[in-house]
Amino acid sequence: MRVDDALREGLIAIARDAADAILAVYAGAFEVERKVDASPVTAADLAAHHRILDGLAALTPAIPVLSEESADEVPWQRRRGWTRYWLVDPLDGTREFVKRNGEFTVNIALIDDGVAVFGLIQQPVGGALWYGAPGEGAWLREGGAERALRVRRPARAPLRVAASRSHPDPRSRALLARLGDAEQVALGSSLKFCRIAEGRLDVYPRFGPTSEWDTAAGQAILEGAGGCVLDPQGRPFRYNRRDTLLNGDFLALGDPDLPWRSWLRE
Repeated sequence: MRVDDALREGLIAIARDAADAILAVYAGAFEVERKVDASPVTAADLAAHHRILDGLAALTPAIPVLSEESADEVPWQRRRGWTRYWLVDPLDGTREFVKRNGEFTVNIALIDDGVAVFGLIQQPVGGALWYGAPGEGAWLREGGAERALRVRRPARAPLRVAASRSHPDPRSRALLARLGDAEQVALGSSLKFCRIAEGRLDVYPRFGPTSEWDTAAGQAILEGAGGCVLDPQGRPFRYNRRDTLLNGDFLALGDPDLPWRSWLRE
């Protein structure tokens, strides 16, 4: 399924509506609760979730939605039969939201036969919006202007490596040591994919738990800009293939020709 101009603009309107709901909470005092897995959730997560679900139900009523905030209500036995669906993280980077550093996003992706065929990422603070589709391109819409995105290819030393601001881990630090001449940039949420798509960063290694809604929109945008998201065996990430919604390890690359296999050798 191709996302045409009318559908894209409808999705952008939904993402911006969700961003407004997030900022309304962000502007005041809010409580932080904990889910079963100890991850944080706020009224902003839930407000954005409902805005997006209502918007998608009106825009594409025939396409089901899998959102982080209601994923427990959609068992594997039901979603395993979905060939096309929206994969949503209403507020990616809740920890950054709680820290009030602005590095959180709204993520909406269209999955078709396991492939992220379109992705949209909205940053509520500042209003920047990225969207893209593999094989079609990627764009940044900001301040009333829009520009096409391309990764930095070929990537040259020093490589600019995205590091998770809230999820540092020893394996990522070890990989950074093997890269040699590299600049580490701490950044939250799916903004790491966006910065690689813009050519401002080169690599994002992730050795630790993420969920499918954390990566799908960013993958579509990054692939649209000429990059890739690979598992340690070099396979592109695919979605809705297992009963778990947790991702394995991955590398997001601006330049797919980088010698990433050598970086993974212990």
